Amino acid sequence: MDSIKYVGMDVHKETVSIAVRNQAGKIVMETVIETRANAILDCIRGMRGELHITFEEGTWAAWLYDLLHPHVARVVVCDPRRNALLTEGNKGDKVDAHRLAALLRDGGMLRPVYHGEHSLRSLRELARSYLVITQDVTRVMNRTKALYRGWGIPCGGQQVYAANHREAWLSKLPETGVRRRAEHFYQELDALRALRQQARRDLLTEARKQPATRWLRQVPYIGPIWSALLVALLQTPHRFRTKRQLWSYCGLAIRTSSSADYQFIDGELKRSKKSPLLRGLNTNHNHALKNIFKHAAMGASCGSGPLREFYDAQVAQGKKPAMARLTLARKIAAVTLAVWKQEGGFDAAHLKLQA
Repeated sequence: MDSIKYVGMDVHKETVSIAVRNQAGKIVMETVIETRANAILDCIRGMRGELHITFEEGTWAAWLYDLLHPHVARVVVCDPRRNALLTEGNKGDKVDAHRLAALLRDGGMLRPVYHGEHSLRSLRELARSYLVITQDVTRVMNRTKALYRGWGIPCGGQQVYAANHREAWLSKLPETGVRRRAEHFYQELDALRALRQQARRDLLTEARKQPATRWLRQVPYIGPIWSALLVALLQTPHRFRTKRQLWSYCGLAIRTSSSADYQFIDGELKRSKKSPLLRGLNTNHNHALKNIFKHAAMGASCGSGPLREFYDAQVAQGKKPAMARLTLARKIAAVTLAVWKQEGGFDAAHLKLQA
């Protein structure tokens, strides 16, 4: 009977370094092949036994996952940031492949990155396009304001971007070269805004095909765009067992630190009553999701409805407004997950204050 093989792959633009370990942890094969689908599949088909493969999340991860998943027992796409914390000694393509195979064999050392839900591939790509173009628009707007501030010209608000006020703003710039630079920024901003509107329309058109977007839009302050982005970024709510896993993924989980958690009292081991120290929110997270829930909480804290009542109740209990908004963002994320899992509508009874 063929044994289990643990395959580590270090993927690059031109080559893939492969290391294979058996159940005893011994290297039984290592090779370097070209980064082509046929070459990779030929190499995999030449291996006997039950194959477990791992490689790091990156540019090639989605393509490689779809390529290998039908042909092996298990594919683990791992988080390279977690692996960096485990790296010691020399680094190289073969060394990295050996290390990945060893970590996969040991089990529990790799943090998997979710890949699945192939029916959402179009929505995911359109969401990425919309997010990238939105970031580009923000960068150009920031550069435009930085240009004016660099010449000592105050430019608060949005008027500096308006087409009917541009001549007045350009006339404030003393140098011809600086004015031309500002004009180039305005031209780039106009082109990106038009492109962003097209990307927005494409995203909403594709999102209408997904029933989950209709459920998520029932959550207050989760509109059409954000519901489409939530479905594209999360794909399925069942990848999160509880709301706490979602909080960690969105960057809303609170990090704590404690030491000397236990002590002996009268010969009996008891847990210390000392409270753990708060160390802020977790930094390893999906920034787009955190932005969605953070802005939803900001809008809810300034608006009306059950979410505003929840926020006011938090403040009345003595919480600072910033902490109350954080609690509200966590609550919106939890309600969103519940609505999506239950495939039902929003119920204000979900907004219960914690004891």
